[in-house]
Amino acid sequence: MPDLVPVKNVLVSVSDRTGLADLCAALAKEGARIIATDSTARFLGEHGVATTSVAGFTGFPEMLDGRVKTLHPKIHAGILADRENPDHMNQLAEAGIDPIDLVVCNLYPFREAVASGKNWRDVIEQIDIGGPTLVRAAAKNHTGVGIVVNPSRYSEVSSEMHSQGGLTGETRRSLAAEAFGVIAAYDAAIAAWMHRDKEFPPRITISLERAGDLLRYGENPHQRGALYVDQGAGASTLARAKQLQGKELSFNNWYDLDAAMGAAYDFDEPACAIIKHAVPCGLAVGDSIHTAYERALDTDRVSAFGGVVALNRPMTAAVAKTMADIFTECVVAPGYEDAALEILGSKKNLRLLVLEGTPQPGLSFRAISGGFLVQDPDVSTESRDQMKVVTKAKPTEDQWRDLLFAWRVCKHVRSNAIVLARDGATVG
Repeated sequence: MPDLVPVKNVLVSVSDRTGLADLCAALAKEGARIIATDSTARFLGEHGVATTSVAGFTGFPEMLDGRVKTLHPKIHAGILADRENPDHMNQLAEAGIDPIDLVVCNLYPFREAVASGKNWRDVIEQIDIGGPTLVRAAAKNHTGVGIVVNPSRYSEVSSEMHSQGGLTGETRRSLAAEAFGVIAAYDAAIAAWMHRDKEFPPRITISLERAGDLLRYGENPHQRGALYVDQGAGASTLARAKQLQGKELSFNNWYDLDAAMGAAYDFDEPACAIIKHAVPCGLAVGDSIHTAYERALDTDRVSAFGGVVALNRPMTAAVAKTMADIFTECVVAPGYEDAALEILGSKKNLRLLVLEGTPQPGLSFRAISGGFLVQDPDVSTESRDQMKVVTKAKPTEDQWRDLLFAWRVCKHVRSNAIVLARDGATVG
Protein backbone atom coordinates (compact mmCIF):
# COMPACT_ATOMS: atom_id res chain seq x y z
CA MET A 1 0.00 0.00 0.00
CA PRO A 2 1.49 3.38 -0.98
CA ASP A 3 2.11 5.54 2.06
CA LEU A 4 1.12 8.83 0.46
CA VAL A 5 -1.78 9.28 -1.96
CA PRO A 6 -2.07 12.65 -3.77
CA VAL A 7 -5.60 13.98 -3.97
CA LYS A 8 -6.63 15.29 -7.38
CA ASN A 9 -10.36 14.48 -7.47
CA VAL A 10 -12.69 14.80 -4.47
CA LEU A 11 -16.29 13.57 -4.45
CA VAL A 12 -18.54 15.38 -1.96
CA SER A 13 -22.03 14.21 -0.98
CA VAL A 14 -23.22 15.27 2.47
CA SER A 15 -26.32 15.98 4.53
CA ASP A 16 -24.48 17.72 7.37
CA ARG A 17 -22.61 20.66 5.85
CA THR A 18 -20.81 21.68 9.04
CA GLY A 19 -17.31 22.87 8.11
CA LEU A 20 -17.71 21.72 4.51
CA ALA A 21 -17.07 25.05 2.79
CA ASP A 22 -13.76 25.53 4.63
CA LEU A 23 -12.64 21.98 3.86
CA CYS A 24 -13.45 22.21 0.16
CA ALA A 25 -11.85 25.64 -0.13
CA ALA A 26 -8.67 24.24 1.42
CA LEU A 27 -8.69 21.19 -0.87
CA ALA A 28 -9.29 23.35 -3.94
CA LYS A 29 -6.38 25.56 -2.88
CA GLU A 30 -4.18 22.45 -2.95
CA GLY A 31 -5.27 21.85 -6.57
CA ALA A 32 -8.04 19.30 -6.05
CA ARG A 33 -11.14 19.24 -8.23
CA ILE A 34 -14.37 19.16 -6.21
CA ILE A 35 -17.15 16.96 -7.63
CA ALA A 36 -20.44 17.44 -5.80
CA THR A 37 -24.08 16.42 -5.92
CA ASP A 38 -26.43 19.18 -7.07
CA SER A 39 -27.54 20.57 -3.70
CA THR A 40 -24.01 20.39 -2.28
CA ALA A 41 -22.61 22.05 -5.41
CA ARG A 42 -25.07 24.93 -4.98
CA PHE A 43 -24.08 25.30 -1.33
CA LEU A 44 -20.37 25.36 -2.15
CA GLY A 45 -20.96 27.79 -5.01
CA GLU A 46 -22.66 30.16 -2.57
CA HIS A 47 -19.46 30.01 -0.51
CA GLY A 48 -17.17 30.72 -3.43
CA VAL A 49 -15.96 27.17 -4.08
CA ALA A 50 -15.97 26.07 -7.73
CA THR A 51 -17.29 22.56 -8.33
CA THR A 52 -18.08 20.03 -11.02
CA SER A 53 -21.55 18.58 -10.63
CA VAL A 54 -21.95 14.81 -10.37
CA ALA A 55 -24.30 14.99 -13.35
CA GLY A 56 -21.62 16.82 -15.32
CA PHE A 57 -19.00 14.27 -14.28
CA THR A 58 -21.10 11.22 -15.18
CA GLY A 59 -23.09 12.69 -18.07
CA PHE A 60 -26.24 11.37 -16.37
CA PRO A 61 -28.73 13.52 -14.43
CA GLU A 62 -30.00 12.85 -10.93
CA MET A 63 -33.34 11.01 -11.04
CA LEU A 64 -36.18 9.52 -8.96
CA ASP A 65 -36.45 12.60 -6.74
CA GLY A 66 -32.79 12.30 -5.82
CA ARG A 67 -32.85 8.59 -4.99
CA VAL A 68 -30.25 8.05 -7.72
CA LYS A 69 -27.41 10.57 -7.71
CA THR A 70 -24.04 8.88 -7.37
CA LEU A 71 -24.98 5.28 -8.29
CA HIS A 72 -23.08 5.30 -11.57
CA PRO A 73 -20.12 3.29 -12.98
CA LYS A 74 -18.10 6.46 -13.55
CA ILE A 75 -18.33 7.21 -9.84
CA HIS A 76 -17.80 3.74 -8.44
CA ALA A 77 -15.19 2.62 -10.94
CA GLY A 78 -13.27 5.79 -10.13
CA ILE A 79 -13.40 4.92 -6.43
CA LEU A 80 -12.92 1.13 -6.56
CA ALA A 81 -10.12 0.83 -9.12
CA ASP A 82 -6.99 -0.67 -7.54
CA ARG A 83 -4.28 1.92 -8.20
CA GLU A 84 -1.60 -0.82 -8.11
CA ASN A 85 -3.40 -2.99 -10.68
CA PRO A 86 -2.39 -1.92 -14.23
CA ASP A 87 -5.42 -3.67 -15.72
CA HIS A 88 -7.78 -1.63 -13.54
CA MET A 89 -6.07 1.62 -14.45
CA ASN A 90 -6.08 0.74 -18.17
CA GLN A 91 -9.83 0.06 -17.99
CA LEU A 92 -10.39 3.49 -16.42
CA ALA A 93 -8.33 5.14 -19.14
CA GLU A 94 -10.18 3.31 -21.91
CA ALA A 95 -13.54 4.36 -20.44
CA GLY A 96 -12.40 7.94 -19.92
CA ILE A 97 -12.94 7.73 -16.15
CA ASP A 98 -10.87 9.83 -13.77
CA PRO A 99 -9.87 8.15 -10.48
CA ILE A 100 -11.52 9.62 -7.38
CA ASP A 101 -8.95 10.01 -4.60
CA LEU A 102 -11.06 11.28 -1.71
CA VAL A 103 -14.73 10.88 -0.78
CA VAL A 104 -16.36 13.24 1.72
CA CYS A 105 -19.73 11.83 2.69
CA ASN A 106 -22.12 11.77 5.60
CA LEU A 107 -25.51 10.12 5.58
CA TYR A 108 -29.16 11.14 5.65
CA PRO A 109 -30.24 11.91 9.24
CA PHE A 110 -32.21 8.70 9.79
CA ARG A 111 -32.09 8.69 13.60
CA GLU A 112 -33.19 12.30 13.74
CA ALA A 113 -36.14 11.53 11.46
CA VAL A 114 -37.25 8.71 13.76
CA ALA A 115 -36.78 10.82 16.90
CA SER A 116 -38.81 13.69 15.44
CA GLY A 117 -41.85 11.46 15.02
CA LYS A 118 -42.01 11.61 11.23
CA ASN A 119 -44.45 9.27 9.55
CA TRP A 120 -43.41 5.94 8.06
CA ARG A 121 -43.00 7.19 4.50
CA ASP A 122 -40.90 10.21 5.54
CA VAL A 123 -38.65 7.98 7.65
CA ILE A 124 -38.19 5.61 4.71
CA GLU A 125 -36.98 8.53 2.59
CA GLN A 126 -34.22 9.11 5.16
CA ILE A 127 -32.74 5.66 4.55
CA ASP A 128 -29.63 6.56 2.58
CA ILE A 129 -28.61 4.29 -0.28
CA GLY A 130 -26.05 6.16 -2.35
CA GLY A 131 -24.17 7.48 0.68
CA PRO A 132 -23.42 4.12 2.32
CA THR A 133 -22.47 2.72 -1.08
CA LEU A 134 -19.93 5.50 -1.59
CA VAL A 135 -18.58 5.09 1.92
CA ARG A 136 -18.18 1.31 1.68
CA ALA A 137 -16.49 1.57 -1.71
CA ALA A 138 -13.98 4.18 -0.58
CA ALA A 139 -13.31 2.42 2.74
CA LYS A 140 -12.75 -0.93 0.99
CA ASN A 141 -10.26 0.69 -1.38
CA HIS A 142 -8.49 2.76 1.30
CA THR A 143 -5.14 1.65 -0.13
CA GLY A 144 -5.68 4.34 -2.73
CA VAL A 145 -8.68 6.38 -1.58
CA GLY A 146 -9.51 8.47 1.48
CA ILE A 147 -12.98 8.52 3.03
CA VAL A 148 -14.13 11.20 5.50
CA VAL A 149 -17.48 10.66 7.24
CA ASN A 150 -17.03 12.90 10.27
CA PRO A 151 -16.77 16.71 10.08
CA SER A 152 -14.51 16.61 13.15
CA ARG A 153 -11.80 15.09 10.91
CA TYR A 154 -11.93 17.87 8.29
CA SER A 155 -9.15 19.96 9.81
CA GLU A 156 -6.89 16.90 10.12
CA VAL A 157 -7.43 16.06 6.45
CA SER A 158 -6.88 19.60 5.16
CA SER A 159 -3.77 20.03 7.33
CA GLU A 160 -2.25 16.78 6.09
CA MET A 161 -3.06 17.69 2.51
CA HIS A 162 -1.25 21.00 2.97
CA SER A 163 1.78 19.64 4.80
CA GLN A 164 2.21 16.28 3.05
CA GLY A 165 0.69 16.87 -0.37
CA GLY A 166 -1.73 13.98 0.15
CA LEU A 167 -3.10 11.53 2.72
CA THR A 168 -0.83 9.04 4.46
CA GLY A 169 -1.59 5.33 4.72
CA GLU A 170 -2.07 5.59 8.48
CA THR A 171 -4.66 8.35 8.05
CA ARG A 172 -6.49 6.46 5.31
CA ARG A 173 -6.68 3.31 7.46
CA SER A 174 -7.99 5.31 10.40
CA LEU A 175 -10.59 7.06 8.25
CA ALA A 176 -11.69 3.75 6.70
CA ALA A 177 -12.11 2.08 10.10
CA GLU A 178 -14.27 4.97 11.27
CA ALA A 179 -16.29 4.82 8.05
CA PHE A 180 -17.15 1.13 8.43
CA GLY A 181 -18.18 1.81 12.03
CA VAL A 182 -20.53 4.59 10.89
CA ILE A 183 -22.12 2.33 8.27
CA ALA A 184 -22.61 -0.47 10.79
CA ALA A 185 -24.23 1.94 13.25
CA TYR A 186 -26.48 3.36 10.54
CA ASP A 187 -27.71 -0.07 9.50
CA ALA A 188 -28.20 -1.04 13.15
CA ALA A 189 -30.48 1.98 13.63
CA ILE A 190 -32.54 1.04 10.58
CA ALA A 191 -32.85 -2.59 11.70
CA ALA A 192 -33.93 -1.49 15.19
CA TRP A 193 -36.61 0.76 13.69
CA MET A 194 -37.86 -2.00 11.41
CA HIS A 195 -38.08 -4.30 14.45
CA ARG A 196 -39.63 -1.60 16.65
CA ASP A 197 -42.82 -3.59 17.28
CA LYS A 198 -40.96 -6.75 18.33
CA GLU A 199 -39.93 -6.87 21.97
CA PHE A 200 -37.41 -9.67 21.42
CA PRO A 201 -36.43 -9.63 17.72
CA PRO A 202 -34.41 -12.53 16.29
CA ARG A 203 -31.34 -10.32 16.03
CA ILE A 204 -30.34 -7.30 18.12
CA THR A 205 -27.61 -5.03 16.80
CA ILE A 206 -26.37 -2.35 19.16
CA SER A 207 -24.02 0.42 18.09
CA LEU A 208 -21.84 1.81 20.87
CA GLU A 209 -19.61 4.87 20.56
CA ARG A 210 -16.95 5.70 23.11
CA ALA A 211 -17.66 8.89 25.00
CA GLY A 212 -14.44 10.87 25.21
CA ASP A 213 -11.22 9.48 26.63
CA LEU A 214 -10.76 6.33 28.68
CA LEU A 215 -11.88 6.54 32.30
CA ARG A 216 -9.14 6.77 34.93
CA TYR A 217 -9.66 3.06 35.63
CA GLY A 218 -12.41 0.46 35.79
CA GLU A 219 -14.15 -0.93 38.85
CA ASN A 220 -10.72 -1.49 40.43
CA PRO A 221 -7.49 0.48 39.89
CA HIS A 222 -5.83 -2.41 38.02
CA GLN A 223 -8.67 -2.50 35.44
CA ARG A 224 -9.07 -0.21 32.44
CA GLY A 225 -12.47 1.24 31.63
CA ALA A 226 -14.46 3.46 29.28
CA LEU A 227 -18.01 4.72 28.81
CA TYR A 228 -19.70 3.73 25.56
CA VAL A 229 -22.96 5.39 24.55
CA ASP A 230 -25.70 3.46 22.79
CA GLN A 231 -26.27 5.39 19.57
CA GLY A 232 -29.91 4.34 19.60
CA ALA A 233 -30.53 5.69 23.10
CA GLY A 234 -32.63 8.81 23.53
CA ALA A 235 -31.73 12.03 25.32
CA SER A 236 -33.44 10.93 28.55
CA THR A 237 -30.69 8.49 29.47
CA LEU A 238 -27.86 8.70 31.95
CA ALA A 239 -25.15 8.17 29.34
CA ARG A 240 -26.37 11.33 27.55
CA ALA A 241 -26.78 13.43 30.69
CA LYS A 242 -24.96 16.77 30.62
CA GLN A 243 -22.31 17.36 33.27
CA LEU A 244 -22.55 20.91 34.60
CA GLN A 245 -19.54 20.92 36.92
CA GLY A 246 -17.00 18.76 38.72
CA LYS A 247 -14.10 16.52 37.82
CA GLU A 248 -14.41 13.60 35.44
CA LEU A 249 -16.67 10.73 36.40
CA SER A 250 -15.19 7.37 37.34
CA PHE A 251 -16.43 3.91 36.38
CA ASN A 252 -17.96 3.47 39.84
CA ASN A 253 -19.54 6.94 39.71
CA TRP A 254 -21.41 5.95 36.55
CA TYR A 255 -22.46 2.65 38.07
CA ASP A 256 -23.77 4.29 41.25
CA LEU A 257 -25.50 7.08 39.32
CA ASP A 258 -27.37 4.51 37.27
CA ALA A 259 -28.55 2.74 40.43
CA ALA A 260 -29.55 6.04 42.04
CA MET A 261 -31.41 7.29 38.98
CA GLY A 262 -33.31 4.02 38.63
CA ALA A 263 -34.43 4.16 42.26
CA ALA A 264 -35.44 7.84 42.40
CA TYR A 265 -37.26 7.83 39.07
CA ASP A 266 -39.23 4.74 40.08
CA PHE A 267 -41.51 7.02 42.12
CA ASP A 268 -44.06 9.52 40.84
CA GLU A 269 -43.93 11.77 43.90
CA PRO A 270 -40.80 13.80 44.75
CA ALA A 271 -38.12 11.24 45.60
CA CYS A 272 -34.44 11.09 46.49
CA ALA A 273 -32.09 8.12 46.43
CA ILE A 274 -28.65 8.13 48.06
CA ILE A 275 -26.45 5.30 46.81
CA LYS A 276 -23.16 3.83 48.01
CA HIS A 277 -21.56 0.91 46.16
CA ALA A 278 -24.70 0.53 44.00
CA VAL A 279 -26.89 -0.07 47.09
CA PRO A 280 -29.33 2.48 48.59
CA CYS A 281 -28.24 3.84 51.95
CA GLY A 282 -31.24 6.17 51.98
CA LEU A 283 -34.38 6.48 49.88
CA ALA A 284 -37.40 8.62 50.60
CA VAL A 285 -40.39 10.40 49.10
CA GLY A 286 -41.92 13.64 50.33
CA ASP A 287 -44.21 16.51 49.54
CA SER A 288 -41.18 18.43 48.24
CA ILE A 289 -37.79 17.41 46.92
CA HIS A 290 -36.11 19.04 49.93
CA THR A 291 -38.21 16.95 52.31
CA ALA A 292 -37.40 13.81 50.33
CA TYR A 293 -33.66 14.60 50.42
CA GLU A 294 -33.67 15.34 54.16
CA ARG A 295 -35.51 12.12 54.92
CA ALA A 296 -33.27 10.01 52.69
CA LEU A 297 -30.27 11.58 54.41
CA ASP A 298 -31.65 10.81 57.85
CA THR A 299 -31.72 7.09 57.03
CA ASP A 300 -27.96 6.84 57.56
CA ARG A 301 -25.94 10.05 57.54
CA VAL A 302 -22.70 8.15 58.07
CA SER A 303 -23.15 5.95 54.98
CA ALA A 304 -24.38 8.93 52.96
CA PHE A 305 -20.91 10.49 53.29
CA GLY A 306 -19.27 10.25 49.87
CA GLY A 307 -22.45 8.90 48.30
CA VAL A 308 -24.21 9.53 45.01
CA VAL A 309 -27.57 11.33 44.96
CA ALA A 310 -30.43 11.19 42.46
CA LEU A 311 -33.42 13.52 42.58
CA ASN A 312 -36.51 13.12 40.41
CA ARG A 313 -37.31 16.83 40.71
CA PRO A 314 -35.09 19.86 40.00
CA MET A 315 -32.68 20.69 42.81
CA THR A 316 -33.76 23.69 44.85
CA ALA A 317 -31.65 26.13 46.83
CA ALA A 318 -32.91 24.48 50.03
CA VAL A 319 -31.54 21.09 48.92
CA ALA A 320 -28.24 22.69 47.90
CA LYS A 321 -27.83 24.39 51.30
CA THR A 322 -28.25 21.08 53.09
CA MET A 323 -25.99 19.26 50.64
CA ALA A 324 -23.25 21.86 50.96
CA ASP A 325 -22.45 20.58 54.47
CA ILE A 326 -22.08 16.94 53.38
CA PHE A 327 -19.40 15.37 51.19
CA THR A 328 -21.22 14.09 48.10
CA GLU A 329 -19.57 12.56 45.04
CA CYS A 330 -22.21 13.12 42.34
CA VAL A 331 -25.76 14.33 41.80
CA VAL A 332 -28.12 13.64 38.91
CA ALA A 333 -31.36 15.61 38.63
CA PRO A 334 -33.73 16.88 35.92
CA GLY A 335 -32.60 20.45 36.58
CA TYR A 336 -31.08 22.91 39.04
CA GLU A 337 -32.27 26.28 40.27
CA ASP A 338 -29.74 29.03 39.59
CA ALA A 339 -29.43 29.60 43.33
CA ALA A 340 -28.62 25.91 43.84
CA LEU A 341 -25.84 26.06 41.26
CA GLU A 342 -24.45 29.18 42.91
CA ILE A 343 -24.42 27.51 46.34
CA LEU A 344 -22.68 24.37 45.08
CA GLY A 345 -20.43 26.17 42.60
CA SER A 346 -17.59 26.41 45.12
CA LYS A 347 -17.45 22.61 45.40
CA LYS A 348 -15.32 22.10 42.32
CA ASN A 349 -15.03 18.33 42.71
CA LEU A 350 -18.78 17.76 43.09
CA ARG A 351 -20.14 16.38 39.84
CA LEU A 352 -23.54 17.74 38.88
CA LEU A 353 -25.41 16.08 36.01
CA VAL A 354 -28.68 17.17 34.45
CA LEU A 355 -30.95 14.57 32.90
CA GLU A 356 -33.20 15.71 30.06
CA GLY A 357 -36.78 14.45 30.33
CA THR A 358 -38.00 11.32 32.06
CA PRO A 359 -36.02 8.13 31.45
CA GLN A 360 -37.90 5.37 29.67
CA PRO A 361 -36.49 1.95 30.61
CA GLY A 362 -35.67 -0.36 27.74
CA LEU A 363 -34.47 -3.93 27.52
CA SER A 364 -32.07 -5.00 30.25
CA PHE A 365 -28.82 -6.72 29.25
CA ARG A 366 -26.53 -8.81 31.42
CA ALA A 367 -23.26 -10.09 29.99
CA ILE A 368 -22.38 -13.75 30.33
CA SER A 369 -19.46 -15.57 28.75
CA GLY A 370 -20.11 -15.45 25.02
CA GLY A 371 -23.44 -13.67 25.08
CA PHE A 372 -26.06 -11.62 26.85
CA LEU A 373 -29.14 -12.37 28.89
CA VAL A 374 -31.90 -9.99 27.83
CA GLN A 375 -35.10 -9.22 29.70
CA ASP A 376 -37.72 -6.53 29.75
CA PRO A 377 -37.30 -3.91 32.50
CA ASP A 378 -38.68 -4.45 35.98
CA VAL A 379 -41.38 -1.78 36.08
CA SER A 380 -43.78 -3.69 38.30
CA THR A 381 -45.76 -1.62 40.80
CA GLU A 382 -47.73 -4.02 42.98
CA SER A 383 -50.88 -2.67 44.62
CA ARG A 384 -52.44 -3.70 47.91
CA ASP A 385 -55.08 -5.63 45.95
CA GLN A 386 -52.34 -8.06 44.92
CA MET A 387 -51.26 -8.68 48.51
CA LYS A 388 -52.78 -10.99 51.07
CA VAL A 389 -52.77 -10.23 54.78
CA VAL A 390 -52.01 -13.49 56.63
CA THR A 391 -52.14 -12.14 60.20
CA LYS A 392 -55.07 -11.24 62.41
CA ALA A 393 -53.77 -7.69 62.73
CA LYS A 394 -54.57 -5.66 59.63
CA PRO A 395 -52.28 -2.87 58.41
CA THR A 396 -53.51 0.69 58.85
CA GLU A 397 -53.66 3.04 55.86
CA ASP A 398 -50.30 4.56 56.88
CA GLN A 399 -48.78 1.11 57.23
CA TRP A 400 -50.09 0.10 53.81
CA ARG A 401 -48.38 3.16 52.31
CA ASP A 402 -45.11 2.23 53.99
CA LEU A 403 -45.41 -1.42 52.97
CA LEU A 404 -45.93 -0.50 49.33
CA PHE A 405 -43.07 2.00 49.51
CA ALA A 406 -40.73 -0.57 51.08
CA TRP A 407 -41.76 -3.20 48.54
CA ARG A 408 -40.76 -0.90 45.70
CA VAL A 409 -37.47 -0.03 47.38
CA CYS A 410 -36.68 -3.77 47.63
CA LYS A 411 -36.41 -3.83 43.86
CA HIS A 412 -33.35 -1.58 44.07
CA VAL A 413 -31.54 -3.46 46.84
CA ARG A 414 -29.05 -6.08 45.70
CA SER A 415 -29.46 -9.74 46.64
CA ASN A 416 -32.09 -10.90 49.13
CA ALA A 417 -33.43 -7.80 50.78
CA ILE A 418 -35.14 -6.65 53.93
CA VAL A 419 -36.21 -3.02 53.85
CA LEU A 420 -37.45 -1.15 56.89
CA ALA A 421 -39.54 1.94 56.17
CA ARG A 422 -41.60 4.49 58.02
CA ASP A 423 -43.48 7.54 56.79
CA GLY A 424 -42.25 7.18 53.20
CA ALA A 425 -38.57 6.81 54.04
CA THR A 426 -36.15 3.97 54.63
CA VAL A 427 -35.02 3.44 58.22
CA GLY A 428 -31.34 2.78 58.90
